[in-house]
Amino acid sequence: MIAVDTNILVYAHRRESPLHLQAVAALDQLAGSGRPWGTVWQCIHEFIGIVTHPKIFKPASTLDECIGEIENWRACPTFRCIAEGAIHWDALQPVLRQGRVQGPMVHDARIAAVCLAHGVEALWSVDRDFSRFPELRVVNPLR
Repeated sequence: MIAVDTNILVYAHRRESPLHLQAVAALDQLAGSGRPWGTVWQCIHEFIGIVTHPKIFKPASTLDECIGEIENWRACPTFRCIAEGAIHWDALQPVLRQGRVQGPMVHDARIAAVCLAHGVEALWSVDRDFSRFPELRVVNPLR
């Protein structure tokens, strides 16, 4: 499974993003590949918070637009949302230690731990902070 980070989801949703066309093409490639792809539930939550935030986007996406976008992803038969489960602590603890995580980096560590626990092949992201987690393969598909 390929997991997609929040930043790529936002770029694909917001037409004014300079990376919009590349992000849309990347998601279209995943959706058409027949391979499992998706995101972590925390990324869905973050996506909603970012695109509907009036201090980030003027005008911000409406909640209906945001939900419609998520429903479009969910309509793809190979799309999955993955989440923390019973073994989350066993996955999170080594990620926290190896990445020497503190403060706001805990958010990325949670995403990395969920991906690792679910056997994600790669996380597609433009966020270089994920390099703190060497066990997680991170790919920037927008280069």
